[in-house]
Amino acid sequence: MNKSELIDSIAQNSGLTKTDSAKALDAFINSVSTALKSGSDVRLVGFGTFATSKRAATTAINPRTRQTVKVPARNVAKFKAGKTLQAVVNSK
Repeated sequence: MNKSELIDSIAQNSGLTKTDSAKALDAFINSVSTALKSGSDVRLVGFGTFATSKRAATTAINPRTRQTVKVPARNVAKFKAGKTLQAVVNSK
């Protein structure tokens, strides 16, 4: 499912217009991004948790040139699914 399909699904399930659904989805994405950027977690009970973790600096090897490359430390976004979401995904 891509973004436009998700907007269509939100509009159909909520009774909102596609324009309002797009605004709601964009607001959600912006809110989660802002929270993660500030170092906060976003916990949606039953759905899951969006969080960040730190990845340490390391060295890698460029496969074409066989030269070592320094990979800087950075923060990465992670999502951990909640129990309810896991149950829905695993039900038949």
